[in-house]
Amino acid sequence: MGKINVETCEIEGLKIITPEVRGDARGYFMETYQYNDFKAAGIEEVFVQDNQSASKKGVLRGLHFQIQYPQDKLVRVIRGEVFDVVVDLRKGSKTYGKWHGVLLSEENKKQFFVPKGFAHGFLVLSEYAEFCYKCSDFYHPNDEGGIRYDDPDIGVAWPIPAGMELIQSEKDTKWGGIKEYTEKYLG
Repeated sequence: MGKINVETCEIEGLKIITPEVRGDARGYFMETYQYNDFKAAGIEEVFVQDNQSASKKGVLRGLHFQIQYPQDKLVRVIRGEVFDVVVDLRKGSKTYGKWHGVLLSEENKKQFFVPKGFAHGFLVLSEYAEFCYKCSDFYHPNDEGGIRYDDPDIGVAWPIPAGMELIQSEKDTKWGGIKEYTEKYLG
């Protein structure tokens, strides 16, 4: 292995990956994904789609998931800084309903591996951010679900600075909480 450092989280399955960065006076080089290194770290998923989004400060996307076609994701930030959050929605998980957050930025170059069964979202903390992620299944527009970012039953500690105006899509303001999710999908 050696080209990546992998940290596990208190929620089983989540992994924070920091690639080895080689730099000199010209700049830097790093491998952001190499199957054999990831396989050695216990991440054997095959990714079939890459996505990239750009957002301005205060944009909060999520918390999203695919219902019938769940996706493993490998997420990173190539410009700016975001607070990335996942919520465990795996039926029978001992950490069901728990959340984990990680700061992803172009400076720290960390990546966050999120297995199937989690809701995912992020808050842009910099003036502008570009967010990239690999997915293990294709996006199905009619299969999307979500949970409110501010559900008190989950209690995500979003680092929202005083005076920051949150910017959300209309659909993200209409999601229910984890109680509604549990009743609808696991009831």
